Amino acid sequence: MAFTCATGKHRRPSRMQRTTVRAAGVAALTTTGVMATVASAPAFAAEPTPEQTGLIPVVTAGESVVEQIDDQVAVQKRAAFEEAARQAAAKKAVEEREARVRAAREAERKRLNTFVMPIAGSYVSTGYQASSSLWSSGSHTGIDFHAANGTTVHAVGSGTVVEAGWGGAYGNQVVIRMHDGTYTQYGHLSSIEVSVGQQVTPGQRIGFSGDTGNVTGPHLHFEARTTPEYGSDMDPVAYLRNHGVNV
Repeated sequence: MAFTCATGKHRRPSRMQRTTVRAAGVAALTTTGVMATVASAPAFAAEPTPEQTGLIPVVTAGESVVEQIDDQVAVQKRAAFEEAARQAAAKKAVEEREARVRAAREAERKRLNTFVMPIAGSYVSTGYQASSSLWSSGSHTGIDFHAANGTTVHAVGSGTVVEAGWGGAYGNQVVIRMHDGTYTQYGHLSSIEVSVGQQVTPGQRIGFSGDTGNVTGPHLHFEARTTPEYGSDMDPVAYLRNHGVNV
């Protein structure tokens, strides 16, 4: 019998044919048990542990850096807080110091502006500009405060002593230039306890009352003046009252 061979190039099996062949091969492997063996094996090889990959050192190093950063942030925050606290304390100290300075200045201002009676608890026995032949000017240039011999005489306010000694008809006298530029005079003293140039404060003892000079008995002669000289007198009662003294 004669065979006829097909002529032409061999053609690659079609996709359908390849699929069919694979299916037949799988069926054969299943029959022989090879497929079962493959099926029972792990699907993938065991994954390497993190230690084997070297990831753990990397992660550990990363966590260490983060911790260091956190520590630095904490230190910076603490430093910032301490600096803020230091600045607040410094500001408070400055404010307190300024408050003390203001308080001291206010106290000094009040002290300078404080006036007192020249003789505590006394009263005016002879008024200002009273007429009498006892005075060379014909009228009283000051006021007289009732006082027994040896009664303490006080500076009525802050000032500087410009005269301290014998004053003729005034006997022993003290003249003080007050802080506001006016002058006060204290006459007929039995003794003097201040000297020229000395600073005095309100209520400071400057001497003791007496009856020296042109007098008829012990008392304190007090004058308020615009200059230290005789004849520049002004109403001493109004002067003291204007400075808060109840006369």
